Formats: sequence, structure tokens, C-alpha cells
Amino acid sequence: MKLLRNAAIAATLSASILAGCQGTGEVLNQGYIVDEQTLALAPVGSSREQVLLSLGSPSSTATFDNEVFYYVSQKRTRPVAFMKPKLVEQSILAVYFNKDGNVERLAHYTLQDGKVFDMISRVTPTGGAELTFLGQLLKGGANPASMVQNALGAQK
Repeated sequence: MKLLRNAAIAATLSASILAGCQGTGEVLNQGYIVDEQTLALAPVGSSREQVLLSLGSPSSTATFDNEVFYYVSQKRTRPVAFMKPKLVEQSILAVYFNKDGNVERLAHYTLQDGKVFDMISRVTPTGGAELTFLGQLLKGGANPASMVQNALGAQK
């Protein structure tokens, strides 16, 4: 009887703890979400200035000839504030211009259309591999005595 009561108390506590953890999630929206009404203000054939007035400044433009405006929006979620956000949705509106500066076509891309890309990457990729201290010791590329001297600031 005592075992059954302890099991019921443990189940109740576990359920209340799990219910409390569900409400701590966070949804992060980034970028400009274009709705249908705003998009109707910049139809095919409209000028570049009209697109800028109705949709605003683009998130990015084409690298070489500025003939494409990209409006990017992303939705990220994370269950707890200290965890890294996970990309759930991504929407890219591409406005293509012709030589005269008028809208030639509009395209809407989502995550299912291609590769996820980071507009601003704060990581510079480098060649080679980073080895940990233990990896350097096992490979034979580290001299423990000199590493300790460098860490302590000892003079030669």
C-alpha cells in the first residue's frame, strides 16, 4: 500500500514538472513577412521605386547587377532560452527586374525549395583540422613541456 502511494506521488510530481517545462518555449521571428495585400502593391510591371515604397528595403540584393531584390524571413524555435534556436520556416521573396528597372517576375521560395543558408555568417571557415590538446599529444605534434611553459608565461 505504501509503495502504491509513493508511486502515485512520484507520478504526480513528474507530470507537474513536465507540464511546467512545456510553457518555456520561445518562437523567434526574424525578417520581413510579406502579406498578400502588400505584395499586391508591387505587381509585375511596376517600377523599382514602387517596389521599394511598398515592400521597403530588401534583406539582400543580387551581388553583381542589382537586378534582384530578396526579402528574407525566418521563424526559429527553441524549447529553453539557453538552447540554440532551430530553423522551422524560411521564406524568401525574390523580385526580379528587367533592364528597364521594372518587375519582370516574382518568386517565392521556402525551406523545401532549397538549401538553408545563413545571410550573415559569423564563422570564417579555415583549412585543416583543429586538434584538442589530447589529440595533439596522441598525434605527437605537441610538446607538453613547452605548452606548459607557454601557458605559464615562462621565459626561456
